[in-house]
Amino acid sequence: MTTQAIIEIGPLQLILCLGFVLLAGGASIYHKLGLGRDLLVGTIRTFAQLFLMGYVLKFIFEVNYSWLVLLIFSGMIAAAVHIIKGRVKERRIPFVMPTFIAMLISYSLVSYVVTAVIVGAKPWWTPQYFIPLAGMIVGNSMTAISISLERLFSDLRTRRAEVEMQLALGADYREASQDILRNAVKAGMIPSINSLMAVGLVSLPGMMTGQILSGTDPLIAIRYQIVVMLMIVAATSLGALLVTGLVRKRCFSSGQRLLLR
Repeated sequence: MTTQAIIEIGPLQLILCLGFVLLAGGASIYHKLGLGRDLLVGTIRTFAQLFLMGYVLKFIFEVNYSWLVLLIFSGMIAAAVHIIKGRVKERRIPFVMPTFIAMLISYSLVSYVVTAVIVGAKPWWTPQYFIPLAGMIVGNSMTAISISLERLFSDLRTRRAEVEMQLALGADYREASQDILRNAVKAGMIPSINSLMAVGLVSLPGMMTGQILSGTDPLIAIRYQIVVMLMIVAATSLGALLVTGLVRKRCFSSGQRLLLR
């Protein structure tokens, strides 16, 4: 296969892309959607955050320190937890620290297996592999965690009478909320399962598209994308189970009383 030269995108092309945002902003103004400020802030943050990350990654790739790679990985998880905190409106139950711990454990495990065992990077924390793959795990699983937590808190409130009746009959908090936990995890898993169903037919995912645009053989790009899709499903299921399991315990007092009202 003949590899073509990569077409670089310069400042002028980036400026031209702002026309897409102006189009969306014009539609918002015309239909009085009130999204102008969010579009402006989101665009500025996109430029600032991605360029900042680009320079950070360039530095990390050059120095190649394991502790720095793991620090960046922990920072990505912390940022994801902060975003989840903003999406999940529950304030009575302290769920931030259990969420961070559960995500750190589950995503570290999946990221290590993918880079060390499946991809075979040596060392396993090689930043060119570990950071992009781990970033996709964190970014794609973040939505699942948000959905699972929101569903957990919502169902515990709406089915409070049922849960308290089971507690009064002698069940512990695990038995009284098992069905609710199961539904919360299933709700968080639906987007990942839908992606598995649609990939290749409805959508061409970002990693695969990026590799093809950079001149990689499409068959190689496809193999990487299959790894990515399956690792996201694994990270989503493991993360949702751990997070909801840890947070569910905090929804009950030591005397087996439901704290949500």
